[in-house]
Amino acid sequence: MAERKKRIGFIGLGVMGRPMALNLLKAGYPMVVWNRTRSKMKPLLEAGAEGADSPREVAEKSDVVITMVTDSPDVEEVILGPNGVIHGAHPGLIVIDMSTISPTVTRRIAQKLAEKGVKMLDAPVSGGDIGAKKGTLSIMVGGPKETFEECLPIFKVLGKKITYMGPSGMGQTTKLCNQVICALNIQAVCEGLMLGAAAGLDLKKLLEVVTAGAAGSWMLSNLGPKMIERDFRPGFKISHQQKDLRLVLSFASELKLPLPGTALVQQMFRSVEAEGLGDKGTQAAIVAMEKIAGRRLTEEKQ
Repeated sequence: MAERKKRIGFIGLGVMGRPMALNLLKAGYPMVVWNRTRSKMKPLLEAGAEGADSPREVAEKSDVVITMVTDSPDVEEVILGPNGVIHGAHPGLIVIDMSTISPTVTRRIAQKLAEKGVKMLDAPVSGGDIGAKKGTLSIMVGGPKETFEECLPIFKVLGKKITYMGPSGMGQTTKLCNQVICALNIQAVCEGLMLGAAAGLDLKKLLEVVTAGAAGSWMLSNLGPKMIERDFRPGFKISHQQKDLRLVLSFASELKLPLPGTALVQQMFRSVEAEGLGDKGTQAAIVAMEKIAGRRLTEEKQ
């Protein structure tokens, strides 16, 4: 007989968390959910999840608690805060934080949980809202190896590429490396397209050619067309990318490591935020290039 599916507690039902939680429900995992904005719990409750009144209650009713919130202070609040997961801790409880936060903060939280006999994995993801919906995320995991093995069936519902990266904090460290490469890639797409536009190229043909060659990338294929169409609806918001770059530069500072390109892109994104576009998708980075170039990438659609 198949072994009993673990009861999952899910905290954080935003753009990423909601589809991830729904995929786990569809896969037959019993679930209890909590979200700071209670209205966001509705789709999960309608799909058969049980609601909780606090992260503490989620922990009391779960075998595994997954957190998917915005930043390091949010994770600390839902796990270690006055009504946090740690206060509902029981033997065998596992916490999986799938947010993107500071590796240093991750290790501190893991240490506090360990004192209560709770194992923690840091398992940030890449692949955006599309990957969350399709269950094709790339998941990078830090923490105890045996806990990773135990939770592998859960990860397999959420992602396609699941990689154990080492002890606590190494999942988050991997994600920060990922974000450096993503951010610089976005800037590269902006500059390549602006050069094409200034020189009078057909931008759609330009995209067709370069995506098929050595310059091809996820960012080029997914964000390039949106830049041309001026479709700035968020898959991943500028403000969230900025939060990640702040984590990157802070962590690099701890390591005394210079990251000149990352620092530049962070300032380019800040220029987009200054235009009031922080809640737009990262493809809105093209606006910063347009400002310094003194021209639009494409003409406004009527």
